[in-house]
Amino acid sequence: MMNGTSSTNVPNSVLNTSTNSVKQDATAMKVENVGKAATSKDNTRDSSEDLLDLKGKVESRLLSMWNNVKFGWTVKLKTSFSKESPVWLLGRCYHRKLSPSGSLESSTEIGMEAGALDPMEQIYGEGIEGFKSDFISKVWMTYRREFPTMSGSTFTTDCGWGCMLRSGQMMLAQALVCHFLGRSWRWSPEKAIQNAREFQEDCLHRMIIKWFGDKSSVNSPLSIHQMVNLGESLGKKPGDWYGPASVAHCLRAVMVAASNENYEFDKLEVYVAQDSTVYIQDVYSHCRLANGSWKSLILLVPVKLGTDKINPIYAPCLTSLLTLDFCIGIIGGRPKHSLYFVGYQDDRLIHLDPHYCQEMVDVWQPNFSLQTFHCRSPRKMPISKMDPSCCIGFYLATHHDFETFINIISSFLVPQGVSSSNEYPIFTLHNGSRSLVMDPPNVRYSIYETEHHWMTPNIQDSDTDMESEEFVLL
Repeated sequence: MMNGTSSTNVPNSVLNTSTNSVKQDATAMKVENVGKAATSKDNTRDSSEDLLDLKGKVESRLLSMWNNVKFGWTVKLKTSFSKESPVWLLGRCYHRKLSPSGSLESSTEIGMEAGALDPMEQIYGEGIEGFKSDFISKVWMTYRREFPTMSGSTFTTDCGWGCMLRSGQMMLAQALVCHFLGRSWRWSPEKAIQNAREFQEDCLHRMIIKWFGDKSSVNSPLSIHQMVNLGESLGKKPGDWYGPASVAHCLRAVMVAASNENYEFDKLEVYVAQDSTVYIQDVYSHCRLANGSWKSLILLVPVKLGTDKINPIYAPCLTSLLTLDFCIGIIGGRPKHSLYFVGYQDDRLIHLDPHYCQEMVDVWQPNFSLQTFHCRSPRKMPISKMDPSCCIGFYLATHHDFETFINIISSFLVPQGVSSSNEYPIFTLHNGSRSLVMDPPNVRYSIYETEHHWMTPNIQDSDTDMESEEFVLL
């Protein structure tokens, strides 16, 4: 870490030298009258305060750099994509062979300079530029620093422990984007707003991000502060690690609480499957209103697909689920290193990584910057490296969508090659109500039982475990 050491020493030496110089100059000053003495003292105080403020900012930035090195963002990376295979991103298919004519080198990689295009009318059959536009439009939640202290703690950052919560926020944000803006919505960072529709979309986009703002506020009901606060009912404290199932229950809790203060959530329902089973009658009882109308459904299904490693027979099932238009992704990752999976190519999962420490953005200011909430660098990971504990998400806007889900999903859940079509599905559907089938088990027990391997972080063998063969250095 030669560069890191050098970066730490230089700023401190400069600051110390400058501070000493100011003090010497102040001491050497001749006081000719009371007015000049007061002015000199004020100038010295201002200079010292400026230097201390600068030193604090430098130290904060160095801490952020160290966290980014510690948690895996050591260099700018580009991810290689095959020209021969399609790329799937939450139900949309893209292929390089359909890209505009150009040099092969120009379309070999997607990286930090990926741009966004205008919203497209043709969704299927787009080239790689369509993938870039779709990927960059996904809301990206990462570690943040210098946010207001969490209640009952001294934490002003979630760096090192909040990655699964951030992954859960990304999945929930994708559901909200689908609900308020539609799956075909695209964010164009370089394009100015040109009409009333685009202005309205920008307002909705900002409203969604504001709901996740990093402080305790009724205007940010989906913040990490609120998630940690409600996580106490699951036996969690600020700074504790979460697994996929506990985050799923936490997401439901924050949405229930948010609906009490925000009318925008009145037509949304979150259902968390218990024991890897979706009880259809329970969904009906939650989503069907007295007047016959239907709430849009965010369906979260925590599953465990193996013991210490994912059972390879489930890999094709997971990738096939990512081809469904109503899939909003999978939260999981490597052991103790959460990721939000949004697509795949061949046997590699495409993901958004929350392990990048950024400064808190004040989303309550008008026209706040959106840049840090969208990622330009897609990453891939072999599906064989995936932890067996994960949570699959679906957004079903209408009653018809839910009926379609019921009718088709079973064919996506059974691994190929098993002895019976009824054996070993990823999860199951049950026509009845869970309360009539069995006594509900202790939720906290089931969470801890299936997520013990998420509970004790070991940074040395998890967050720094870069998949170097997956990346090409710039």
